[in-house]
Amino acid sequence: MKLISWNVNGIRACLGKGFEEAFRSLDADVFCLQETKCQEGQAKLDLPGYHQYWNYAKRKGYSGTAVFTKKEPLRVQYGIGIDEHDQEGRVITLEYSDFFLVTVYTPNSQDGLKRLEYRMTWERDFLGYLKELEKEKPVVFCGDLNVAHKEIDLKNPQSNHKNAGFTDEERACFSRLLENGFIDTFRYFNPDQTDIYSWWSYRFQARDRNAGWRIDYFVVSEILKDRLEGASIHTEIYGSDHCPVELDLQV
Repeated sequence: MKLISWNVNGIRACLGKGFEEAFRSLDADVFCLQETKCQEGQAKLDLPGYHQYWNYAKRKGYSGTAVFTKKEPLRVQYGIGIDEHDQEGRVITLEYSDFFLVTVYTPNSQDGLKRLEYRMTWERDFLGYLKELEKEKPVVFCGDLNVAHKEIDLKNPQSNHKNAGFTDEERACFSRLLENGFIDTFRYFNPDQTDIYSWWSYRFQARDRNAGWRIDYFVVSEILKDRLEGASIHTEIYGSDHCPVELDLQV
């Protein structure tokens, strides 16, 4: 099973930058999007053979997620069941016969870390949500997690220390996630790989210089380890300030 996750930074903008061509070339069984930035009816995608599920933020032009899947899920849930967190369209959960698939757009701590406190509450509650799902069956989750876990995961760790996405607090939350029985699939296959990132600022020609961050992930329950077949980052695909990331899973 081929799964793709991509923060498109506005699906309507991405449609004009080659989204459909990338979608066809990747030919994933499941395609997860974050930061769709649209309301219902604002983006029409003709994707024959795929079931479409969208979660829109109440605020227009902000956040939002979507999942396109060839295999119809048993059940779909929007949000994590906590009203404080479920206003921004950040989570969609699909239940399949032998695992849950969750796509997530983790809140950014923002400039000046003005949303770091909220981010910590989100991290606690989202991990709790994942562990509740695991009581029923294993979990695969993906998306823009807005954190570079280790210094190897961004180009300039020293100058970015304590900036949003690379604070000690955010990195500790990701470590806690792994300590709770989850696997960062890209690092599972590429433990020492440097200079491969999934996001680059639009400023300062960052992508041309490959001054990026790895903040887009596929993370899976430990019990799925033997079913992992591969994980990759499609740095060759443009259309957003993020590129797609991939997981290949035996089902």
